[in-house]
Order: sequence, then C-alpha cells, then structure tokens
Amino acid sequence: MHKFIHFMIYNKEIALKTAELLLKIKAVKLSPNDLITWASGIKSPIYCDNRITLSYPEIRTFIRQHFVKAINESNFEPEAIAGVATGGIAQGVLIAQELGLPFAYVRSGKKDHGLTNQIEGEVRHEQRIVVVEDLISTGGSSLNAVEALRDAKCNVKGMVAIFTYNLSKAQVSFKECNCPLITLTDYEHLIQKAAEIGYIKDSDIKILQDFKKSID
Repeated sequence: MHKFIHFMIYNKEIALKTAELLLKIKAVKLSPNDLITWASGIKSPIYCDNRITLSYPEIRTFIRQHFVKAINESNFEPEAIAGVATGGIAQGVLIAQELGLPFAYVRSGKKDHGLTNQIEGEVRHEQRIVVVEDLISTGGSSLNAVEALRDAKCNVKGMVAIFTYNLSKAQVSFKECNCPLITLTDYEHLIQKAAEIGYIKDSDIKILQDFKKSID
C-alpha cells in the first residue's frame, strides 16, 4: 500500500506513459511561443483538455485501469466515487462501474432552481468516498467539492486526478484540507516525455520551466 501522504504520483513509469498518451492525442498542448489564456487569466505555454481522452477507447481504458489500480493500492477503501463537475464526471462513472460502487457528482455550487443541489446522486453519512478530477492546478475547485461532501457528513478519503501542475499552492491546500491526492502524471513528467519524443525543442524546456517557477 502507498503511504498516506498528500501529493503523489501513482507510478513514475505510468506517469511517463500517461504523458505520452496525452501528447499523442493533443489533450495537452505545449505552446511555448504562442501563449494560451487560462480561465484564470494566466498566460500559459501549456493547456490541458483531458476530456479528449474519452474519445479514444484505448486511452480511456488505460486511464480507468490505472485509476482503479491506484485506488486499490491506496488505503482509501471507498464505498462510493464522486466526480467533480464537469471534467471528473465521466472518469468517475467509469471508475465506479469497474469497482461496482455508487456514483455521485459535485457541482461548483448549488443550483439556483429546483432542489438547489450541489451534490447530485445519493451519498450517506460517514460514507467513505474517493473524489475524481481530471486536472489539478491551484486545487481550489477540486477542494470545493471535497468540502461540499464533508458538509454532507461524508468521509472523503482522498482524490485521484489525471494531471497536476504540482503547484506549491495546491500542495499546501491539499495538506490543509487533509485530502491526499494521487495523480497519474504531472508537469515535470510531461515536459520530460515531450522532450524525449521531440514534441518540444530543447530551447523550449527552459521556457516551460520558467513559467512553472513564475506561477508557483
């Protein structure tokens, strides 16, 4: 079993393979010389859209299988899976189906109509839950889902995600929230694999590393 720590890569070999697959289908775009604007307004040389993985059955299966392995090898022992809307919903359903567990998903906030739910689906008091996300940047929206589940008296054991930027702010936030995070790959492995396969030039590596330092 993995030790109970707050920020970790599931497996270095899997991290490089996941990075390779994401680059192959352009789910992760590296553009050192043509910056992309994130929703937060940050001008970035990298953009991740891991939803694209759902369009490729073999890659979708790879991600699901290694999410399941990571969960099974952890000390999470979930009784249910919860996806973070919207990127974590489909991945969460796939994981829940393979594990034979109930599924729910968490909105970014309560609906302004109907039953005003933030959590969609049935969760129980003290139910052990693993949260599924596709991408971790600062961790704010992901941990908002964790807090919503804890407000509903659920026992959130941890979170799994496809990719993280490994930002210090996120690491601190996950530790303060006491929510362990396991990811399949991260920024460093992505750059390493992109350089290995010639996806980026050697001169681009420093640009990408400097960007990480500038927002970290």
